[in-house]
Amino acid sequence: MLTFLLVVHAIIAAALVAVILMQRSEGGGLTSGSNAGGLMSARGAADFMTRATTILASLFVLLSIGLAALASVTHGPSDIDTSLVGKTATTQSQPAPQPAPADPLAAAAAQGSEAPAANGAAPAN
Repeated sequence: MLTFLLVVHAIIAAALVAVILMQRSEGGGLTSGSNAGGLMSARGAADFMTRATTILASLFVLLSIGLAALASVTHGPSDIDTSLVGKTATTQSQPAPQPAPADPLAAAAAQGSEAPAANGAAPAN
């Protein structure tokens, strides 16, 4: 139902744009009075375009309000999922674990301390 009404709404919007673009830009528009001339005269065509614009604009606004009401009933308010809030806060506050180096000399150098010499001699200062 919602999809059908959306398609009708798009067709009405396209027709409204087309009718507005076909009108002459001499002013007056919807405020002009009616004339007793026929539809085939220039004034009659202008009156027809004015009426078509009024009808299409009214349908567009009414259908927009109807679609908004239908969408709010169909897709009511939903709860916000907060299951990830606690996980992201704890993940960001904990430092990432560092892998243990395979070489103990490289580990000591990375920590800034001097490693003992391999032959047992005291390190030179």
